Amino acid sequence: MIEIKCVAELVVRDSAGREASLTDIVPLLALIDETGSIAQAAEERQLSYRHAWGLLRALEARLGGELISKERGKGSVLSALGRAVVQAQRACAERLDGPLKQLAADVTAELNRQLGASGTTRIHASHGYAVAALVAQMSAREGGTVDIKYRESAEAVSALARGECDFAGFHLPRGAFRELCADIYRGWLDPKRHVLVYLTGRKQGLFLAKGNPKGVRGLDDLARPDVKFVNRQPGSGTRLLLDLALNSIGVDPERINGYASTELTHTAIAAFVASGMADAGFGVAPAAHHFGLDFLPVVDEDYYFACDRGRLSAQPLATALAILRSAEFRAGVATLEGYDPTHCGEIVDVAAGLRGAPLPEIARASR
Repeated sequence: MIEIKCVAELVVRDSAGREASLTDIVPLLALIDETGSIAQAAEERQLSYRHAWGLLRALEARLGGELISKERGKGSVLSALGRAVVQAQRACAERLDGPLKQLAADVTAELNRQLGASGTTRIHASHGYAVAALVAQMSAREGGTVDIKYRESAEAVSALARGECDFAGFHLPRGAFRELCADIYRGWLDPKRHVLVYLTGRKQGLFLAKGNPKGVRGLDDLARPDVKFVNRQPGSGTRLLLDLALNSIGVDPERINGYASTELTHTAIAAFVASGMADAGFGVAPAAHHFGLDFLPVVDEDYYFACDRGRLSAQPLATALAILRSAEFRAGVATLEGYDPTHCGEIVDVAAGLRGAPLPEIARASR
């Protein structure tokens, strides 16, 4: 079996047509920022000091500005331009992460089908960090191949009903909006045919620049004219949840600056805020933590995989369940900010799970 990886990079071209990629220079710049030493950064990147300086000078020539400045007592530090270059490459990688992974997964699945590879686990799921952790562990197993499609929750569950995937990942808020959100999935989930597998509890909330310079205290502040927002795409579970929450407090989305500006993943939202292109976004806590953003919790959620009840003991679901229930996987999910893997891998009855019955009780009843 083969695996395809798709990556993004920024290439700077000057007026003379000379090009320089940011892929190699950004890790070097980040280390200079961390260590305060070009020599130490070069050593850690396994570059000669001369070669490191050559990379820096070449990019400076193409940009027309200095990347490094010297400060008494601080050694080498990044200039404002240097920091902007680092952030630009990171934002490029993170904002395109979801679409590129999807493209790579599609190409990988098709080539493996052409090669006659078998045993592929098909997962259609709303974007989430615990989902990515499962995919990584399944792919790492010998002979394991995962066809992952990140898509809107409703699309994932409808794909399961049509037999197009093995696992359909979706999330539901706890509390007041649970019933309304659950109604979206009831038409596709048959309690006799399907069952839910609990993945994790998680928190969704506001992403804010470090230190919260705009003083945002809640969702109502998003309507302030001085606050610029970046949103998830229409149809996503996160967008639906936000729309419901705003409606409940009487905030008209039309009053929110940037509400029509959308990104496809939690990571992309966080990258957008971290780059300074927005003051606030909405998503899961690990994305905010990854970019050093402030996070203001708004709602707790349950994330489930839906699957066919009759296939739980057969491959590839049996392998996926074994991973979900393993101490290693739970420990990994526990490191994700705002995630709770306590009931990871427990089987949940569809009707009880959708209505949000206490998890320990419905898990025991489903065994």
